Amino acid sequence: MEPTLEPMQPFVSVVIPVFNDADSLQLCLRALEQQTYPRANYEVIVVDNGSDRAEAVQAAVAECGQAIVAQEAQPGSYAARNKGISLAKGAIIAFTDADCIPAPDWLERGVAHLQNHPDCGLLVGRINIFFQNPDRLTLVEQYEKVMAFQQKEHLELYNYGSTANVFTFKQVIDRVGVFDASLKSNGDFEWGRRIHAHGYKQLYADDVCIDHPARHSFAQLYKRTVRLAGGIYDAQIQRCGTAVQRNKLFVRSVLEDLATPLLSVADIFFDPKLDTFDQKINIYLINSFVRYVRAAEKIRLKLGGISTRG
Repeated sequence: MEPTLEPMQPFVSVVIPVFNDADSLQLCLRALEQQTYPRANYEVIVVDNGSDRAEAVQAAVAECGQAIVAQEAQPGSYAARNKGISLAKGAIIAFTDADCIPAPDWLERGVAHLQNHPDCGLLVGRINIFFQNPDRLTLVEQYEKVMAFQQKEHLELYNYGSTANVFTFKQVIDRVGVFDASLKSNGDFEWGRRIHAHGYKQLYADDVCIDHPARHSFAQLYKRTVRLAGGIYDAQIQRCGTAVQRNKLFVRSVLEDLATPLLSVADIFFDPKLDTFDQKINIYLINSFVRYVRAAEKIRLKLGGISTRG
């Protein structure tokens, strides 16, 4: 049965991949139940990407009247998002992640921006970081506060936004294609640049907000860094046609990672978001850690390793 739409309000499909994170998904779905956008005008498609406890994901979805759950066996969040796209009924597709908490007006504001800019191919929203204890941030949380989810900068410099908070028209996907399901990470980067290459306008909207928990431990940061490095490496391999090109790009990429800590000294020490000298030192050291882990993972993959989903 087709949904009954409110006048002038397009139907929206929200796509959420999930992997072993039913507790966070439950919070996300509760936030989506509280949207100011008309309930008859949106659906939520949760795609379970092989969770160990599928019944926990199904139980979380069952509590949300707007949501359905689908399964995707191919590992990777981009394969899961593609599954959601294939099931979507909406003229507008909104993407977020299971560990995100959308603001009550998230859908309303996102849709309004797209309706005001019908030539927009990618709308990127703001991601607010929250902490386990705001009064006592861990070193990694301090790093996340400064470095994580720089949506506006990523859109302006690299033509993409994190799929934790992006909107597009279904007709844009029909034209440019879905995500590259072979990538376990960095697929949002490749897809955003593909949208830009097709000539679509891309917009950043500071009032289209979701909340995202900061990573608080070095183990979490290490896991994310390894996953992102794998996505970068896999995308570079695909982009290069010959072994010579792949080797040159690999060497350049690793050298950039190794050199970046030295090159970033001025940026970090003059960052207005960092109040004290100790903070600046901590962020510099953690940034160095991230870059060296990234370089080491690329070398591991070059020697025959396989990228991980994190």
